[in-house]
This record gives sequence, structure tokens and C-alpha cells, in this order.
Amino acid sequence: MAGLGERGEGLDLAMASGQYRVDLNALDGVVTKLNAVIADLGEAHTSSCYSTNLAAGALGVVSVPGAKFTEAAALHIAHDEMKKHLEEIVDHIHGLVDEFGTKTRKTHGAYQDQDAAVKASMAGGE
Repeated sequence: MAGLGERGEGLDLAMASGQYRVDLNALDGVVTKLNAVIADLGEAHTSSCYSTNLAAGALGVVSVPGAKFTEAAALHIAHDEMKKHLEEIVDHIHGLVDEFGTKTRKTHGAYQDQDAAVKASMAGGE
């Protein structure tokens, strides 16, 4: 048997082993927080792409005889590799959070629809 919760904000479902409650407000909160994470990831992506550049000559010019920092070229290459890796990580996390957010919104909608069906069923049965 299904019925509305005390506040009418979620769905109580009776199961053979007991009951559980879906708190639609909590799902709404998850979606809101995920949207904030996605916005923050957008900033992280922008920073990792455009604010972490290291110019080729910034550490010294290797081709100059007697250069004091001979590892400059290797360090620059390592920097570029790490920068690319960070961009890939941020993109991957963004994709995961976006996918989770989409699934959470769909789940919220499904429970909302079920909640409305239960309300309609109870109203029609009285």
C-alpha cells in the first residue's frame, strides 16, 4: 500500500520487508548541489586550460651556451603533460557529475509522477 508522507513532500512505499520514504526535497537538494559542482568544475576547467600556461622560455633558454637551468626544456614538457592530464581529469569529473545529475533529475521526476498518481488514486477512492 502506498500513501503520502506526513508533509506530502515525498512518497512512502510499503514493502514486504518494511517501508521506505523518498524525500523529494532531498533529491531536489542533490540536484541543486550538483549544479553548483558543475559550475565550479567549469571554473576549474577554464583555469586549467587558460590560467596555467608556462611559456616555453619562462624557465630559461636551453639553447644558450652556459645556460644555468639546463632542465628547463624537460620541465616545460612535464608541465605541458601535467596540464593536459589535469584538463582530462576535470573533464572526466564534469562528465560523471553531469551524468549523475541527469539521472538524479530523472529519478526525482519519476518519484514526483508516482506521488501525483498516488494522490490522484487516493482522491478518486474516497
